[in-house]
Parts: sequence; C-alpha cells; structure tokens
Amino acid sequence: MIIGGVIALCVLLLILAFLAPRLSRGPQRGVAKGFGLGSRGASKAPGKAGGWLQKPFNKSMKATDNSAATGRDARSKLPF
Repeated sequence: MIIGGVIALCVLLLILAFLAPRLSRGPQRGVAKGFGLGSRGASKAPGKAGGWLQKPFNKSMKATDNSAATGRDARSKLPF
C-alpha cells in the first residue's frame, strides 16, 4: 500500500514537472518535507534501528526527486 503511494507520487510529480516545470517545485518541496519529517522521526529510534527505519523515507524522497527532475529534463528536450 505504501509502495503504491510512493509510486503514485512519483508519477504525479513526473507529469506535473513535464507540464509545468516551474510550478512543480512547490509540490516537490512539500513531498520532500513530508518524507524528511518521517525520516527525522524514525532516526530517533535507538541504535542501528534508527538508521534502518529512516532508510525507506530517504529512498522515497530520492525517488520522487529523480522523478520530478526527469520530467523537467524531458520537457527541456522538446523542440518547442
């Protein structure tokens, strides 16, 4: 269920970045803020568990950032 949500966010950011590159920065920052909040909360777990628990949030944030960047790159390569 969570994986599906992250995939949906990636697709949404990809489409938004392709259609409106400048307007996609705000939603991208909002998604990053949400994942960053989860990552910071998970990192407070004791010992190595903190590193392990924050890893999915960091990976998800990286995936959404790459998706938005890919959309912007694709838009910039269009001939018009």
